[in-house]
Amino acid sequence: MPNLSHMREREQLIRAGHALARAGVMSHSGHGNMSVRLPENRILLTAHGIITDLQPEQFAIVTFEGDVVDGSLDPTTREIVTMHTCVYQKRAEIGSVIHTHSPHVTSFALANRPLPCAYEALLRFGITEDIPVADWAPRGSPESVGNIIKELEQHPTVNALLLGNHGLLAFAGDAMATALLIVAMEEAAEMTLEADLLGGAKPFPPGALDKVRQHMRQFHS
Repeated sequence: MPNLSHMREREQLIRAGHALARAGVMSHSGHGNMSVRLPENRILLTAHGIITDLQPEQFAIVTFEGDVVDGSLDPTTREIVTMHTCVYQKRAEIGSVIHTHSPHVTSFALANRPLPCAYEALLRFGITEDIPVADWAPRGSPESVGNIIKELEQHPTVNALLLGNHGLLAFAGDAMATALLIVAMEEAAEMTLEADLLGGAKPFPPGALDKVRQHMRQFHS
């Protein structure tokens, strides 16, 4: 039995899962996995179960090398440990990683088409470029992780990736911020597909992010 250490982090992930469920951004299966960074190069990772209906004991503590130090992992979860840990290793500021198959975003992933940054909510997460696609390889394989790392290096300011023919990977400072980013991505994907029927979404004018941040500072000092 896990010793249920890091209860605050477990509760953060549970709340993030509930937020994803309330927003209706999960696939029919509810499949996904979530993690938060812990000290000493470890993560707290969903070990089994549907992420929208988790209990505190449904997590494991895993090292960046993939060793389980508390709890246990389903075989399918063992496959994706490095999909999470590679983000933490490349981005010191990241505190949480969430993977889902959110339907509209995953449509872009299946098409291997970057998600355009044309929806203002993405700007509020600091995203100013199209969300790129990491090429497909078997989930969690060294090739797949290498493709993720390649996109992280080529797009150092983007806090999400599409996983070709698979789903999405989002990451932010904490679990709730990451969940809200996924909601914004799913909204952006759905609205972009609708905008395509009207001739396509239009890009922001130059300097849009600076304008948004300047406006936000007036209300969030």
